[in-house]
Amino acid sequence: MSGQSTYVPQTGFTRWLDSRLPIVRFAHDTMLTFPTPRNLNFWYAFGAILTFCLGVQIVTGIVLAMHYVPNENMAFDSVENIMRDVNYGWLLRYVHANGASMFFLAVYVHMFRGLYYGSYKAPREILWILGVLIYLLMVITAFMGYVLPWGQMSFWAATVITNLFSSLDQISGGLKVGTHVATWLWGGFAVGDPTLNRFFSLHYLLPFVIAAVVGLHIWALHVPGNNNPLGIDVKGPQDSLPFHPYYTTKDAFYVGLFAILFAVLVFYAPEFVGNPDNNIPANPLVTPADIVPEWYLLPFYAMLRSIPQKLIGVIVLGGAILTLAFIPWLDTSRVRSNRFRPLMKQFFWVFVVDCLVLGYCGSQSVDASLHLGGIEVSLVWIARIGTAYYYAFFWVLMPVIGLIETPKPLPDSIAKSVLGPAE
Repeated sequence: MSGQSTYVPQTGFTRWLDSRLPIVRFAHDTMLTFPTPRNLNFWYAFGAILTFCLGVQIVTGIVLAMHYVPNENMAFDSVENIMRDVNYGWLLRYVHANGASMFFLAVYVHMFRGLYYGSYKAPREILWILGVLIYLLMVITAFMGYVLPWGQMSFWAATVITNLFSSLDQISGGLKVGTHVATWLWGGFAVGDPTLNRFFSLHYLLPFVIAAVVGLHIWALHVPGNNNPLGIDVKGPQDSLPFHPYYTTKDAFYVGLFAILFAVLVFYAPEFVGNPDNNIPANPLVTPADIVPEWYLLPFYAMLRSIPQKLIGVIVLGGAILTLAFIPWLDTSRVRSNRFRPLMKQFFWVFVVDCLVLGYCGSQSVDASLHLGGIEVSLVWIARIGTAYYYAFFWVLMPVIGLIETPKPLPDSIAKSVLGPAE
């Protein structure tokens, strides 16, 4: 908890403002003097990095929207016009396109860090659920943004994903809910010009919704305060430091390093994460050999593709994201951090590898296979095993291991762990 405010207005104007709109007090209490655990490591800098990414995406997106034309006959050419004729348009487009990948890279690190250190456990359940909501909004926003260049992969990705909704007709009876949703998204009876307009409008709107939910996420963080690598509560002033200057400078340093990595990608490999087929104008009469989403959605695409029945595949896909919201109640351990959970730590790293394997499976052709010990194994079967482990990790291992595991002893306090016992 942040405790009582220590802000004291120094001038007549700030006293007048503070009595009517205490925005300076709010900034002072939440960004300067907010007590923060003194043992936060590098992995906790990704909150600031994600804020940086969101700001970059909103600013570049607003400028790009000034030049983009959401029309099926002009969209592809308008992107080319941005690249060739708009001053620094190539830079804006590459920063925005690669910014999505950097955004997801940072959010995945942030999520895995939260899983490892138990940042979802009480009293931070709402904080975690808001984070899952932000992730879901990011997935929707990124998918719609992927469609806007109106290249081959854009068009066919939109066709494949929106058609998934039609499978819901099997569980909605004669209501045909899935067909109605797909028709609304299309704006007609197939992916076309109205679809592009809808996706452009939603893609422009959703980042501001994300920013609002991020505000709630930060608010929810400031109620119980930060978790920490030890997963123990702050027990006194000796366990914490004011956020400024200690963590503002630390976060600024890591944001700078992240920006350098970002710049390297933009200036030296701007098409590294792109699909070459998306540099070809959309053609409804020519289907690409392999239709794949962006890399950050590949694990879920592998799950979807590994299930032969369409409806079950959609349920598995949706359930994989929905499962994340239940984690605070699935983990039965009284210890937060995996640092002190020797058994769970091993299964956690297997889970990380499992996600990477699913991503690889999703990036390959549907009939691809691997040779393991002289045996040819279909990637579809590997994806099925990976999907099974994904669900088992949350719905079986988390509840069971929390009950049977014997954790290591926890430190008495953060200060004693950081500074060592007093002499």
